[in-house]
Amino acid sequence: MFRLSLITDEVSQDLGEAVELAKRYGLEAVEIRSVQEKGPFEFTREDVASIKSITRSAGLSVCCISSPFFKCQLDDPEEITAQLKSLKRCVEYAQELECGLIRGFTFWDRGNFEEKIDEISSRFEEPIRLLEGTGVTLALEFDPTTYATNGKKVARITECIHSPLVKILWDPGNDIYDPEGEIPYPDGYYAVKNNIVHIHLKDAIRRKNTADGAPMCRGQVDYKGQFRQLLADGYQGYLSLETHYRKKSVLSDELLQMPKGSAFSAFGYESSEECLKNIQELLCTI
Repeated sequence: MFRLSLITDEVSQDLGEAVELAKRYGLEAVEIRSVQEKGPFEFTREDVASIKSITRSAGLSVCCISSPFFKCQLDDPEEITAQLKSLKRCVEYAQELECGLIRGFTFWDRGNFEEKIDEISSRFEEPIRLLEGTGVTLALEFDPTTYATNGKKVARITECIHSPLVKILWDPGNDIYDPEGEIPYPDGYYAVKNNIVHIHLKDAIRRKNTADGAPMCRGQVDYKGQFRQLLADGYQGYLSLETHYRKKSVLSDELLQMPKGSAFSAFGYESSEECLKNIQELLCTI
């Protein structure tokens, strides 16, 4: 029905543990964020060789490198230069892993979106040059801490960029955190549907001034409607679990903004397994 994946550090910093869970639930791939306390921008060639060996031995693909590209200041040339150097290394790692996607963002939100949209879009000219001829696409994700906080905004940015090398990573759960209150499905989805290249799965419950993570299919995202529409639209990419919920703890805002390491992964195994069970149960009803 769908090709399913999970982000490994939502389970454990031990890639072997995450791979074991993925295999047990019949997933086809994994998505790499932090492994053994290192994020994608800190990986060495030896780290990538180890990731390749572990995933290949398990018969799993790597569907995406979940990097924090352009989670930085829009007006800081030094930060942007460092980000571009990191992206170049990530492209090389993606090629080694035979992975066609790297995740990116739209800079920390420090001003008016309407006033900044042209500047944000122009910052992707150099990343596009780095991606040309590599077989790798940049998948832009919206986030409540960045300029693009919802589907409508990230769609506008990709329209302005207007490149086949920059597509959209759709995350219905992130829309629950949107300060403007965009409804994930159908509203957010129909804003982005023509440019989606990858999908993250998480769920949450919107509160008065914030949102709380929830088990998949137990929050406020209409996943039954979303899954049915994806099938009707012939979506061919991966659905990748990004749990962002913990049964025995609460993830801090800092960890949600920049997920990494053992503090983030703590209690992730049982929480991710609960979410995988819920996804499978829901898919049986579609």
